[in-house]
Amino acid sequence: MGFTHLHLHTEYSLLDGLNKINNLASRVKELGMDAVAITDHGNMYGVIEFYEKMRKEGIKPIIGAEIYVAPAGMENKNKDEDRFHLILLSKDLNGYKNLVKIVSKSFIEGFYYKPRVDYKVLEEYHEGLIAMTACLQGEVPSKALKEGKDSAKKSLYKYIDIFGKENTFLEVQDHGISEEKAVIKILKEISQEDGIPLVATNDAHYLRKEDAKAHDILLCVQTLSKIDDPERMRFQTNEFYVKSEEEMREIFMEIPQALDNTEKIKEICNFEFDFSSYHLPHFTENGKEWDPEKNKKLLEELTFSGIRNIYKDNIDEILKRTRYELDIIENMGFTDYFLIVHDFINWSKKQGIPVGPGRGSAPASIVSHALSITEVDPIKYNLFFERFLNPSRISMPDFDIDFGDKVRDKVIEYVKNKYGADRVAQVATFGKMEARAVIRDVGRALAFSYGDMDKIAKLIPMGASLSEAVETVSELKQKAQDPAYKELFNIASKLEGVVRNFSTHAAGIVIGDKPLTEYLPLQTDKKDAIITQFDKDVIEHIGMLKMDFLGLKNLTIIQETLESLKKQGIEIDFEKIPEDDKETFSMLKQGDSIGVFQLESNGMRKVLKGVQPESIEDLTAVVALYRPGTIKAGGIEEYINRKNGTTKVSYPHPKLETILKNTYGVIVYQEQVMQIANTLAGYSMAEADTLRKAIGKKIPEIMKSQRSIFVEKALNNGVEKETAEKVFDLIEYFAGYGFNKAHAVSY
Repeated sequence: MGFTHLHLHTEYSLLDGLNKINNLASRVKELGMDAVAITDHGNMYGVIEFYEKMRKEGIKPIIGAEIYVAPAGMENKNKDEDRFHLILLSKDLNGYKNLVKIVSKSFIEGFYYKPRVDYKVLEEYHEGLIAMTACLQGEVPSKALKEGKDSAKKSLYKYIDIFGKENTFLEVQDHGISEEKAVIKILKEISQEDGIPLVATNDAHYLRKEDAKAHDILLCVQTLSKIDDPERMRFQTNEFYVKSEEEMREIFMEIPQALDNTEKIKEICNFEFDFSSYHLPHFTENGKEWDPEKNKKLLEELTFSGIRNIYKDNIDEILKRTRYELDIIENMGFTDYFLIVHDFINWSKKQGIPVGPGRGSAPASIVSHALSITEVDPIKYNLFFERFLNPSRISMPDFDIDFGDKVRDKVIEYVKNKYGADRVAQVATFGKMEARAVIRDVGRALAFSYGDMDKIAKLIPMGASLSEAVETVSELKQKAQDPAYKELFNIASKLEGVVRNFSTHAAGIVIGDKPLTEYLPLQTDKKDAIITQFDKDVIEHIGMLKMDFLGLKNLTIIQETLESLKKQGIEIDFEKIPEDDKETFSMLKQGDSIGVFQLESNGMRKVLKGVQPESIEDLTAVVALYRPGTIKAGGIEEYINRKNGTTKVSYPHPKLETILKNTYGVIVYQEQVMQIANTLAGYSMAEADTLRKAIGKKIPEIMKSQRSIFVEKALNNGVEKETAEKVFDLIEYFAGYGFNKAHAVSY
């Protein structure tokens, strides 16, 4: 006994699947099932999230897809050609890789209304896969229904020849549709005559039977239809949900072996992801063979050469810091990573492409500075390497680079040419149905007026969930309780958070050590650029090198301004621009900063007038403080009042004066949280970074645990308990909006 759902659409079957992966995991567990498959329409967008959530719940995840087969060949793009469904499930690593290649080719080479492959592609990449004949849109069921048993057999044996008899299953479904019952009868006969096993599935598009109406509305959102449109696309019954084993056995009581075979397939499918390995590209010069020892030597030579050019004073401490960083970079296996980034930035600068001074946490590294990856001096601005690369937490360093917006694509082309076009792609991002938009979408489908829905949507505070908004906004609460709007709010709450669309991330680039389809599925965007089907977080999770190449208009403006001045005989050397120019700071104090990067909004100009900046440190604090969280918490007013003497500057402990002096006793930066933990409680900088990250998550259990650790460490370091508690309160309060100083000082 037992049953496993092997034909299931998650929310990544965009605007067609309503199974939110989190809820699906809970439901499958609640039904007492120990495995489930993901088979989204033509794509693999959600497979990693699905895998992780199922494993967390103790459920075996089976990775698959429902692909589209073009019998006449995928190069044949005729609107009237048949297009059939086919379920493929990965048995092992080879099967997963082949599924990735099939799905990638379906988009890159076969897309025509839908991503399609043909028999030739299936023959090439059949190993390690289970094939199931799918729903009424499958080739075998379709032929059975329209042309009879012999035609269905003929189609079936095409798949048997490709996948092997032991890997091919006749799929039967019964959602109360008469055509399905006719197909079951024929497939049962074929199974008995030819020994091809039956497998029972439910084409699960939503979680429970009562979700059918919400799913119907989702289809209306997809097709821009209203629910009362008689011509619109709709499912024929309300049976397309995640059914229990009992329900499935009742439906298929005459062919119980079809359910038992789901368990056999479950046992055969044993693919597991390996998240422990990196797949970083190798740096080579002039087509030479990769040599890790030579690369280590090259990184050190380039770094120390840069150090000698930049630093003249305090050289022993500088060299000690540099050696410390290099040891960590090399021990963590990131030598080639740094060389790759140095190479394309160096190339860009030689080509006259404007490159930003740095962003994110990368400017905290003296090695990055020595390699001219960043232009910010981490010693001068007291930046900590562990904020960028924590030796106690195995994670990829994150390089985000700004280029002039008009020439960013040239850098991407250089990287493609150097590492191989099949090893470089842009990165996907997914949009979700947020509270305001979902009210508008559902309202449109339910035939409410635009004006009515617009008014309701605008009552929802920006960033709030629908449930939060209903609880906190009285007018919205009244609407939700009004019988005229009850269905609107009920369905909107079910659709809220569902993945709505796929698009290209504005900056993300991935580079692999092998063709990317060895690791992840690809597709094309509207401009035919190659894009991953995974987003940036998933790409990092599977050990791929992801960077952000941002196109920044301001860099282009600066470059064009310099070129214009040069034509007039005025040459400006960036390196010689003083950082304490009185006229510049006088202008900023007056809020005269329209056109100045990061400082031109009305709100920011008011802050400048209040802060009265006199140094780069002051400007860094302004950039860091002007954030929604800081504004809400009153951090800006406190900083301004302390700087201007309205409020007395004080420190919770004398040891913290050196850390907080530049920000007048206010915790502004994440790095200050790290310093406080280091100075007051004896944390190493690596431990302090882990504390910073943990507190930032604001999970109550973690906060409680970290508090007790901090207080105990502080006590052991000679700090009174009351003071330690008070300091942790401050850290906890400011951690919500503490900003990355390395990023702020760069900007």
